[in-house]
Amino acid sequence: MDNQKRFEEAVRTMLAIIGEDPNREGLIKTPARVYKAFMHLTQGYRQDPKEILGEALFSSTNDEMVLVRDIEFYSLCEHHLLPIIGRAHVAYIPNGKVVGLSKIPRMVNVYARRLQIQEQMTEQIADALMETINPKGVAVVVQARHMCMEMRGVEKICSTTVSSALRGVFKENIKTREEFFSLINAPQGNRF
Repeated sequence: MDNQKRFEEAVRTMLAIIGEDPNREGLIKTPARVYKAFMHLTQGYRQDPKEILGEALFSSTNDEMVLVRDIEFYSLCEHHLLPIIGRAHVAYIPNGKVVGLSKIPRMVNVYARRLQIQEQMTEQIADALMETINPKGVAVVVQARHMCMEMRGVEKICSTTVSSALRGVFKENIKTREEFFSLINAPQGNRF
């Protein structure tokens, strides 16, 4: 039996265990839909973030902070398979190389599209940038809502978890760190 069929059979079994009829009209195609959704939601396992970043490295004399903020992401918590919905702010200080700006959100998505805990995802983003583009420093802040806290358990709606990972000059230099936090917390004003 191939993986898709095994997955769909597992979904049918889950539906029966919770008291549903997997053969009910509204549920007949559900196992295939869930399979397709999970393949999309976990596509990060089939992607290499360092390869994505490495595809667009360019020489540059810039040595000032580059920040991509408010990168929306959707993930699944590895403990309950429930959604994590958030934003990532990613900055680095170039060291002779810059990376194409679109690659940073793509790299965030690679890690978000895996079963995750937020703290680990934050670290993975920072480490991938450090290892691939060798900047003077990297700063990552992730802000997210966890449906495992909102839909079950403590049921605290709208609580936000914030995690950070600082590398190089962002960790060593308080002024650089303060500039980063000032920029990610600044009001946006009009969007382009």
